[in-house]
Formats: sequence, structure tokens, C-alpha cells
Amino acid sequence: MPKYSLIIPVYNRPQEIDELLSSLTEVSFNDFEVVIVEDGSTLSSDLICKGYRNKLNITYHYQKNTGPGLARNTGASLAKGDVFIFFDSDCLIPSDYFEAVEQQIDKIDCFGGPDMAHQSFSPIQKAISYSMTSTLTTGGIRGGKKKLDKFYPRSFNMGIKRNVFEALKGFRDIRFGEDLDFSLRIVEGGYKAVLIEDAGVFHKRRNNMKSFFKQVFNSGIARINLNIWHPGSLKLVHAAPSIFTLGYIIWGIISIFIPQLSILLLLPLLIFFIDALVKNKNIKIASLAVVASMVQTFGYGTGFIYALFKLIVLNKTDTGAFNKTFYN
Repeated sequence: MPKYSLIIPVYNRPQEIDELLSSLTEVSFNDFEVVIVEDGSTLSSDLICKGYRNKLNITYHYQKNTGPGLARNTGASLAKGDVFIFFDSDCLIPSDYFEAVEQQIDKIDCFGGPDMAHQSFSPIQKAISYSMTSTLTTGGIRGGKKKLDKFYPRSFNMGIKRNVFEALKGFRDIRFGEDLDFSLRIVEGGYKAVLIEDAGVFHKRRNNMKSFFKQVFNSGIARINLNIWHPGSLKLVHAAPSIFTLGYIIWGIISIFIPQLSILLLLPLLIFFIDALVKNKNIKIASLAVVASMVQTFGYGTGFIYALFKLIVLNKTDTGAFNKTFYN
């Protein structure tokens, strides 16, 4: 039996699965299987997977659409390994990934790793990657070393031992925040979850600002709603993007009447640009990173405010919202 089971849900992204599987053929480790769960796609990855059967120990399974959380549960039910590793379909796996995991897996229950931008990614993908990993944006509240909160593994790159996964009964039937909910249950259950800094993956994320805004808007909603299931998980730092969003809008309105103050609206843009330029050494990527950072902060912030308004004023929550449009 393989030691590791790599579980990957996919929806209408056969090209990404091809790239991910190709990267797995280059890793310096072979004690793993790959379980692909096609979650109701109309663009099948079946032929792609068949093309790798003489290179990888691979299982392909098609199911009706359920969303990524339940698709991962399906993959876990088919898996044979003692350790489950969940990847998103838009990831590429570095050749030395398992070397870093092997050094710690016997001492921990669960782990996550960072995400990075591969040199082959487009400028906009690199810009979005910057905004999702920078401590100047909501990347700073995602948890981990040198971050502002505890580390909570995310499902784009999450490893967990089979017995822990089964004890927690897998992912809950929700489509937004399902991985954070699962991570919160891991920590609340007293299991040891750590960040393995050298077990990073290259993560493409979204490829346009519209879909990126939608993603982070829903993340803001999920943060409010999940506090109902996990009282105390919502911290003041999680409100930082919404505070920035409201402050920026109010300052913009004030600047209409006092134009001299409008110069301060440029300050966060300049900070994002300089930080992104230092990290990427590319003016185009740094410029796009300014847009991505503002989209992320405003998207998360407005989603957070929207859900907070519904909770406090309307006394409503909707953890199962947006079911039909999750993958868009």
C-alpha cells in the first residue's frame, strides 16, 4: 500500500490536471498514489489521467457535482494510503516536496505548506499570488510563522493522517470556507497541525480580477458564518480588511470636499507597489499586484461587512450560499 494518497478534486480543468500530473512524474519520491475526483465536470480529465497510468499509480473517479469538500471526502474513501494530501487542481508540485514532508510527518497529525508563483505563471497570476501571500493583505491573517494568527492548513496544500481525517469525519457539506472549517476542527480536536515551510507548491489561483474578487468576497462571508460553528475563532485581526475598506471609502468621500487629503489615498497603493516590486523585481507584476491587493482587500472586506450586516441586522446566516456558482 502507498504511504501517501494525493487527493485532487477537479472541475472542468483537464489542462491543469495534465500540468499537475506532469509535475508529479518529476518528484524525487514514489511511495504515493494519485486519486482524481472529477466533480461533475463537462470537460473530462479521464483521457488525461489514462495517459499517466504507466507513469503514476493513479485512480480516476467521476461523480455528480457536490463541491470540493465532499469531492475530497470521496477521494478519501477511495484512498489506500495512511496519509492523505489534498491539492487543488491548479497546483504544480516541486520535485523535492516529499523530502520536506518526510522529515516531519512522523511527529505531526496534519500539515500545510506555503504557495508560490512559478516562473511560468502569467503576470496576473503572479500578482494575485503576491496578494494572497503578502502580510500586507489578508495573507497576513491566514496563519503560520511570521503571521498574525495560528496556523490553519488550507486545502490547496494540506496533509493529514488517515486516522485523524476519519475521526473528524472529513469535510463538512458547505462550499465556502470548508477547508477553514476543517482546519478549525483539527485544532479544536487537539491535533498537531504545523506549517512545513519547505513543502510549498506552485499555485496558479484565479486568472482574472473578477473571479478573484468573487473568491475573496465569499471568503469574507465564510469568516463571519464560521464563527457560529466555532465560537471565538473570529479575531479582531480578521476585521482588518473591512476596517481598511470602510476607512478608504470614507477618506475618499472626505477628499472630494478637501482635495488636499486625496494624496493619502495613494499611500497604500505605493506601499503595495514597492513591496511587490522588491519581491518580484518586475514593474508590470508590481503594478498588477497593486490592483490585485486592492481587489483582495476590498473583496474580503465587503464580504465580511455583508455577512456581518446579515447576522446582526437581519439575524441570518447562509453557510451553504452560492452552491451553483462555486467553481466560476
